[in-house]
Amino acid sequence: MSNERTIPLIPRRTFFENASASSPQLSPDGRWLAWLAAVDGVMNIWAAPRDDLTRARPLTRQTDRPIFTYWFARTNAHVLFLKDRDGDENYNLWCVGVDGSARNLTPCPDLFAILLGMHHDDPHLVAVGMNDRDARWHDLYIVDIRTGERRLVYENTDEIASFVVDSALRPRLATTMRGRGSGSAILKWNGAAFEEAMSIEADDVLVTEPLHVNRAGDAWFLRSSVGRDKAVVLRVDWTTGTRTLIASHEKADISGWMIDPRTYEVTAACAEYIRDEWIVVDPAVGRDLMMLERELDATIEIESQSDDGALWVVGVKRPDRPYSWRLLDRRSGAITFLFSARPKLDEAKLAPMHGVVIKARDGLDLVCYLTLPASETAARPAHPLPMVVLVHGGPWARDSWRYNRDVQWLANRNYAVLQVNFRGSAGFGKAFTGAGDREWGGKMHDDLIDAVNWSIEEGVADPERIAIYGASYGGYAAFVGAAFTPDVFCCSVPVVGITNLETMLANPPPYWTSFYEQECHRIGDPRTPDGVALLKARSPLHRAGDITRPMLIGHGANDVRCKVSESDQIVAAMAEKHVPVIYVVYPDEGHGFDRPGNDIAFKAVMELFLARYLGGRAEPVGDDLDDSSHEIRAGGDVLQEILAGATSLAT
Repeated sequence: MSNERTIPLIPRRTFFENASASSPQLSPDGRWLAWLAAVDGVMNIWAAPRDDLTRARPLTRQTDRPIFTYWFARTNAHVLFLKDRDGDENYNLWCVGVDGSARNLTPCPDLFAILLGMHHDDPHLVAVGMNDRDARWHDLYIVDIRTGERRLVYENTDEIASFVVDSALRPRLATTMRGRGSGSAILKWNGAAFEEAMSIEADDVLVTEPLHVNRAGDAWFLRSSVGRDKAVVLRVDWTTGTRTLIASHEKADISGWMIDPRTYEVTAACAEYIRDEWIVVDPAVGRDLMMLERELDATIEIESQSDDGALWVVGVKRPDRPYSWRLLDRRSGAITFLFSARPKLDEAKLAPMHGVVIKARDGLDLVCYLTLPASETAARPAHPLPMVVLVHGGPWARDSWRYNRDVQWLANRNYAVLQVNFRGSAGFGKAFTGAGDREWGGKMHDDLIDAVNWSIEEGVADPERIAIYGASYGGYAAFVGAAFTPDVFCCSVPVVGITNLETMLANPPPYWTSFYEQECHRIGDPRTPDGVALLKARSPLHRAGDITRPMLIGHGANDVRCKVSESDQIVAAMAEKHVPVIYVVYPDEGHGFDRPGNDIAFKAVMELFLARYLGGRAEPVGDDLDDSSHEIRAGGDVLQEILAGATSLAT
């Protein structure tokens, strides 16, 4: 047996408290570096001269919601950022100067602003999509970040789903689903109006999109799976429409790309089957990418560049280390350490992640990731372990070979962690994604069960101690696991999940209107009798009486994607059936728990919940519930019983 006590128990807060620093970006001239770090416990934007980070100071002082998304403006003296209220996803676009003066550029409480571009030559102008006229559709505006003055460029009465502007902020390309059913079209601006440039069938919609226009304006870039299975990047001549293949991968969709900041031409692209792989377009860029991977012994991404392309901010990605960042000076070759997201973990013994390909029952290859406790020294444990199946959201997303704080936290508690890229996941070609169409709670769930069975056969998992946990679609999968296969999982933890596919499709956020037909195509159509029957059959709510094992549910009260009523419904149904459940709601959260105090509090409860039913290690709760808005809406007596017994679980 492995000696599970040789690895110290890492405090929860070390995994889930605010990062020390994250998301660094260069100013276009390369003189400044901005990043996110906490001010009084809330993530804010900081900045310093790039060559003297000791002079760092906060540019913003938000006190309620953390900032996660920001951009350095082309003025080199302003930063733009998005901010919502309590997770309602009504994001306003703000501008703050390096002098600290801030302005809300879109001061409407019910508006979701989208930054579409920055003027290359007039640095005070940005293109912004705003849906204050009609919540379903964004109009295109030019905004002066100095004054907030906005000028309407395109009133979107044509159901445009997205816009692409050029370096002078002129509309050039767009997408629409109007009159296309579950398909779409790419539109091209002819100087007076949009006209169709490309028709896209339903199965290609998820990975076929216009990317950007080059600086010269004589070509645009397209990611597309039309006529092939895996999405590639193409360069399209603006005048002739001639398409030139730029980047492709045999086993995976192109999922990322680098752009020359001077020409806006694509210089490299990235695809991920098991790990990230670079496809080189510009040889000089390729040499630097390969050098960085070799020197840093990790997969990398270029998160920011100076305007002259001489400076790169490099993100360093390893599953057994928290994210960290370097600055590359391409002229000298010097690589300078910037910071680590979680320096407390830099010397900790974290767990390696193993990429495995598991066969589904119908022969489909499932790329999965298995993480064992760091005390295990081989790719398989010395004896079967309690295991958590961690299901990704989306579902049109994927798990990847990189640091995941949930994975490392669970592994440190002596659980095996299995992540499954089930059919319907993104990144493996349209046939793989399409194999999940109308298979929510069907073959998509079968893939999870097949991976669980593989883990038992391989001696990884103790069949009596397997939990299922996930958020969003992962929350739905956890509900399905508990209701559809109640004998497989000894407990479940659904977070911001879906229980009734009919009500989910009846109440999408208004700005998801353009995607509604795709949802009906991929999930099931509530407007047809067959579709309703399918949605009912695949909704855990209608099988709540089949749930027999312990469940812990978490939800944000302001979730606009998977509304809190989704959890309310199943908790009420379980109460009618006298099925015990712990239900925790956060009144100041939306689709996830952004406030660290709330996240840490939920993880504290979850850790003790798992320890009780899986038998892993647990840290005492201490004061981890104190900085939380949580409301226990069901199962308070069960929770108190778990908390009362927590002392005996700590190791």
